[in-house]
Amino acid sequence: MPDTPITIAIDGPSGSGKSSVSRQVARQLGLSYLDTGAMYRALTWWCLQQGVDLTDSQEVAEQARTFPLEIGTDPDAPTVHVGGTDVAAAIRETSVSEQVSHIATNLEVRATMRDQQRQLIADARHAGSGIVVEGRDITTVIAPDAEHRFLLTASEEARLARRAKELFSSDDAEAIEATHDQIVRRDAADATVSAFFEPAPGVVGIDTSDLTFEQSVAAVLDAVHAASAHPPVHTPDDGGNR
Repeated sequence: MPDTPITIAIDGPSGSGKSSVSRQVARQLGLSYLDTGAMYRALTWWCLQQGVDLTDSQEVAEQARTFPLEIGTDPDAPTVHVGGTDVAAAIRETSVSEQVSHIATNLEVRATMRDQQRQLIADARHAGSGIVVEGRDITTVIAPDAEHRFLLTASEEARLARRAKELFSSDDAEAIEATHDQIVRRDAADATVSAFFEPAPGVVGIDTSDLTFEQSVAAVLDAVHAASAHPPVHTPDDGGNR
C-alpha cells in the first residue's frame, strides 16, 4: 500500500483489458476502484426505464444531474445501484450497450459525470490510500494530475476476441462478428468526445495485444513502482503537471 494517497488513471478502448487490469491493480495495492463507464451505463439504464428519449440531449442532461446513482468502489465487489435497485448485471445487457453512446457523447452529461467522478476520487484519497479510476478520458480530463497515468491499447483483433469471449464464451468467427459492431461503433462514437487510442504527454502507453492478463497487471504495477521510486522533478515553470 502507498504511504500517501495516490490516484492511478487508466484509459483505453473496449477490450483493451483496462477494467479487469484496473480492478486487480487496485486489489494488489489496497486502493479503491472506480469504473466510470458503469456510471454512463447506469444513466442509460435509468433513462430507458423512465422512457426518456436518448436523443433529447437536454432531458438526458437533466436526468444525469438528478438520477439516484450509488456506486461502490470496493475492487473485490464493485456495486452499482440506481434508486436502490442493483443494476450491475442489467447495465451490461445488449440493450444498454447498444444505446450507451447516446449518453456518453452528451457533453453536458460528461460535465456532470466529471464532477461526480472527481468527488469520488477526492473521497477515496481522503478516506484511504487512493483509487484506481478507469475509463475513456481519465488521464486527460478527469484526473490529469493523477500520480500515475496509463493508456492500455490492443489491436482490434485482440480486442474483439476478448470481448467475444466475455459475451459469448467463444472467439469463433460468429462470436466476433456479433461483437464487432457493438465494439467498433461505440469506440468510434466515443472517440468524438474523448481521445483514448494514443497516450497524451506524460501518459504511459501499454499495448496488451500479446500480453496475458497477469502480464498486463504486472506491466502497470512495475511502472507504478518505478515511478514511485523515481518521482519526476518539476521545474518552477511547468506548473507541477505530470
